[in-house]
Amino acid sequence: MSTPTLFNTEAPAAALAAGPRPLHLPTVYGLDLSLTCTGISNGSTAEALIPGDRTGHDRLEFHRRSVRERIPDETNLVVIEGVAMSAGYRPGVEEMTYLRGLIRHDLWRRGIPFAICPPQHRIIYACGVANPAKDFPANRRKTIAKGMVRNAVIERYGVPCEGRGRYDQADATILAAMGLHWLGYPLVVLPDSHRRALDGVQWPLNIPAVAR
Repeated sequence: MSTPTLFNTEAPAAALAAGPRPLHLPTVYGLDLSLTCTGISNGSTAEALIPGDRTGHDRLEFHRRSVRERIPDETNLVVIEGVAMSAGYRPGVEEMTYLRGLIRHDLWRRGIPFAICPPQHRIIYACGVANPAKDFPANRRKTIAKGMVRNAVIERYGVPCEGRGRYDQADATILAAMGLHWLGYPLVVLPDSHRRALDGVQWPLNIPAVAR
């Protein structure tokens, strides 16, 4: 039996369209923050913010400015990917901590509620399990799992995720979809295996007025 390729891997569970997309959805953004390529999505479109050869404060300012330009003040909710429990202390971790704090503080200053989603719960919402590539060789699981999430985004939400930042775009789209779901506006009908991911998110205490 041949090993399936990265982009032919079947999703663990099917998702059904939730009906016609509402005309007036809350404004929700997903943010997959990264020093080299930040993914940002509103659930229907996605973009990769790439700082090029910028470093240090110049790179932090690029991300702060780029995110602020794209997230309007009237935004109802932003869902930010949190820190992976296995991250450890690697080069760039301190600067990445600054970036997360910078973005969160800017949202706070503007009165925009934000949620923090652990990476594994983002994967669960996309694929139904935290480790969808567990049956593949260990050295390929991370990349294959990224492809599974991207496939789910393209097939389920119709959001094209292409180029260097394709996985970051896909992650941000899942985060935005989770935020819309939590507010009572699911973009698709998902089984319990996927919906349970919402319980693992640190949602804001100041629930937006559009919620349910």
